[in-house]
Amino acid sequence: MRRADRLFQIVQYLRGGRLTRARDLAEKLEVSERTIYRDVADLIGSGVPIEGEAGVGYVMRAGYDLPPLMFTREEIVALVAGARMARTWGGLDMARAADEALSKIEAVLPDALRSRIDNVRIHSVDFTGTDPVDRARLDLLEGAADRRTRVHFDYVDEKGQASVRLVRPLGLFFWGRTWTLTAWCERRDAFRNFRVDRMDAVRLGETFRDERDKTLAAYYEHYGRQMPR
Repeated sequence: MRRADRLFQIVQYLRGGRLTRARDLAEKLEVSERTIYRDVADLIGSGVPIEGEAGVGYVMRAGYDLPPLMFTREEIVALVAGARMARTWGGLDMARAADEALSKIEAVLPDALRSRIDNVRIHSVDFTGTDPVDRARLDLLEGAADRRTRVHFDYVDEKGQASVRLVRPLGLFFWGRTWTLTAWCERRDAFRNFRVDRMDAVRLGETFRDERDKTLAAYYEHYGRQMPR
């Protein structure tokens, strides 16, 4: 969990008006008590009305609510542009989620900032019409990577050679009209990249556990590259 998400959750847990121990918060958020003490101190320092102390518990005064989201013009441009690209080139579920995310952001923005969303001049257009089968395949592969599920598929490489693959999906990459899957190929016992539009008969297999030398971080380390954020 990102620290920003954890701070948000702490505020939500303390809004009930009941005394809550750091130990209980640590168990719910799966972090150490020391982390909770540090997070609460930072929240208090930023103006959140939390009362209490370590070893006793914390409570938040009634009536406090999180301030509305505030974004700069540049941040709004980045969010809208990214959502529009996901809507055009991403999976079907990804496209729906992009629209829903923009609606949620728009709903909580102050009136002065809300109009900026419609005024973003960056657009994403697909003149050729992306194959809905490929888009659905992206959702399946993204879900498999997230849930650590092996994937079987038929594949035709750039030389026209066909093969059947069993892989551990690690990440999807967009190259401007083309998506590739970075994976650990069980049959080649090595990292491989596959074009999603050259896959066929994609089906899920068994789950797997991360092994240190077969992760996306290991892939970047192997090729001497820096992990994207």
